[in-house]
Amino acid sequence: MTLTLVKAWNAAKDRLKNVQIDQPAIDARLLLEVAADVTRTDIITDPYRVLTEAQMATLDDFLNRRARREPVSHIIGRKGFWKILLQVNKHVLTPRPETEVIVDEVLKAFPEQIPFNMLDLGVGSGTILLAVLAERPAAKGLGIDVSEEALAVARENAANLDLSGRVALLRGDWTNGLGDDSFDLVVSNPPYIATHVIETLEPEVRDHEPRLALDGGPDGLDAYRFLAGEILRVLKPGAMFAVEIGYDQSEAVETLFREAGAQNVRTIKDLSVNDRVVTGTK
Repeated sequence: MTLTLVKAWNAAKDRLKNVQIDQPAIDARLLLEVAADVTRTDIITDPYRVLTEAQMATLDDFLNRRARREPVSHIIGRKGFWKILLQVNKHVLTPRPETEVIVDEVLKAFPEQIPFNMLDLGVGSGTILLAVLAERPAAKGLGIDVSEEALAVARENAANLDLSGRVALLRGDWTNGLGDDSFDLVVSNPPYIATHVIETLEPEVRDHEPRLALDGGPDGLDAYRFLAGEILRVLKPGAMFAVEIGYDQSEAVETLFREAGAQNVRTIKDLSVNDRVVTGTK
C-alpha cells in the first residue's frame, strides 16, 4: 500500500478523531511532518509525494502513541513557544500559550537596547528565560531548577538558540543560596495545581508531565507562600516580578505578594480571559 502526504494526513486525522483526540487535524499534521521529514508547505504544495515504508512505519508508531494520549510534543520532541522552538521531553512541562503572557509583559517593560539581569525560578526547558533573551540582546539571565534532567533540556535549548553565552543554568531549590538585591527581573511558572486536582487532569498532563512541576500542595499555593518573600528579597529596589498562576488564584497570590511588601501588584489575563499572571515591583 502506498500513501501520499495528503492521504496520510487525512487517514491520521480520522484515526485521531476516532479516539477523541482534540485538534486531530493539527496533531496529525505535526506528526506527519516529523515522520515524513516534510514541512507544512510540502504537504500543501506537494500533496501526492509518496511516503517510504520507513516513514509510514514511523507515522504509525507516532499515531499509536498519540492514541494512548502521549503528548505530541513528547512524541516529536519539540514545541514552539513565542518565537522560538524548544526541545522538550517527559522531564519538563510542555510550553503553553498562556505562559506567553509573562513574556509579553516583560518585553513591554524592558525596551530592546536596555541591559538587564533576569532570574527564572523553576526554569524547566528554559521557556520564559530563553524567549525573553532571544528578543532582548542586551539582557542576561540565570535559570534555576531542582531537576537536573530539566536543566539538561534547558542547556540544549540555550545552545540551539545561540544563547549559552548569556545564560547560566544552575541546580537549586528556588532562591536558596542567592544573595540579596541581585536582579532587575524575576519570573516564575511554579507548580500551582492542587494535589487532589491532578488526578482529574487530561491524561496528557496527568500521566506524562513531571508531577514535580505540577503539584502545588493541598491548595496549589505552596510555592507562592515561599516565593513571595524570596522573590522580593532577590530583586533590586523598583525591579519587576511576574509569576504565572492558576485561573482561580489571583486574589490569594496577590495577597501573598502584598503582605510580603510588593508594590503595584496586579493580575493580567490570558487570551482566554482567565487570570494568568501576577506582576508587581519591589
